[in-house]
Amino acid sequence: MKFNPKSKPPPHLLYFLIILSLSFFFPCVSSSRKQQFKEAPQFYNSPNCPSIEHHDILSSSEEAVHVAMTLDTTYIRGSMAAILSVLQHSSCPQNTFFHFVCSSNANANANTNTNASLLRATISNAFPYLNFQLYPFDDAVVSNLISTSIRAALDCPLNYARSYLPNLLPPRVKRVVYLDSDLVLVDDIAKLATTSLGQNSVLAAPEYCNANFTSYFTPTFWSNPSMSLTFAERKRKACYFNTGVMVIDLERWREGDYTRKIEEWMELQKRMRIYELGSLPPFLLVFAGNIVSVDHRWNQHGLGGDNFRGLCRDLHPGPVSLLHWSGKGKPWMRLDANRPCPLDALWAPYDLLKTSFSLDS
Repeated sequence: MKFNPKSKPPPHLLYFLIILSLSFFFPCVSSSRKQQFKEAPQFYNSPNCPSIEHHDILSSSEEAVHVAMTLDTTYIRGSMAAILSVLQHSSCPQNTFFHFVCSSNANANANTNTNASLLRATISNAFPYLNFQLYPFDDAVVSNLISTSIRAALDCPLNYARSYLPNLLPPRVKRVVYLDSDLVLVDDIAKLATTSLGQNSVLAAPEYCNANFTSYFTPTFWSNPSMSLTFAERKRKACYFNTGVMVIDLERWREGDYTRKIEEWMELQKRMRIYELGSLPPFLLVFAGNIVSVDHRWNQHGLGGDNFRGLCRDLHPGPVSLLHWSGKGKPWMRLDANRPCPLDALWAPYDLLKTSFSLDS
């Protein structure tokens, strides 16, 4: 069949091209298609769990395990799997409180409130007994500080919300475990949440001191004497850590004004281009070498492959408590495309999405 340049493209092709162009120019645009999720089973505390009344759990910061996650329609399927995995493997699931941060815009129209209501209803329907609270994060707070990175998805303002958790969460919440949406736990989160932060440390995470740290920053950074001294060996050991899994002391963060310190590096980035990887480098600039190191089992990261091709990867050597599909490839997308990586089978049991052939009512 010959192509007539004057003919109109078929409607389905036109729709595809519009969506493709939106996703290219506006990386935070997500599908409006509402996903339906199954209701998760209810999980109960073991007999030795501290007794906390449901209405007091937010105030009981010492006894409860507080988990923070960002929430949006693009990654909601991954978030649901992560929540289920936390509850399923927790010895005290009823003492776990989730703090969900969702994107908002003070200058936006009613769609902002509609989006938050949709996310709240989705969580409530799938987890009727979940202890949680939703916090709006104004995109404008960070939008002017964001520089383009190597992957458009990394440039969404919500990716930077973790830097503002101490400002968003109630002051009575003293410690939180931050989790990305593309992971599942296969161990009790309380073990991670109770990590000792010593006398002065603000956060704890698995760190990797053998990583090629220079690759996270540009030649401009390393050629500048004052900036490269940030990681002088006698001052701070340059150790990479993945910000998708962190234990954070919110009180110490607030006292040290660390959000402002991260913003200062982002402001410098706008002027000098000292890194390429979104929200990770400013975290490294502020905290790398000054964190409490956690066993690598708590972040078997990189399972999504690299940020360019998303190739399949194997687990790191050693035990596993948390599987993290950081990188370009997400397990639900590869499963839907019938092109899964071998390790995606470990994520699938936590998928709550209702499929067209589901037997659920």
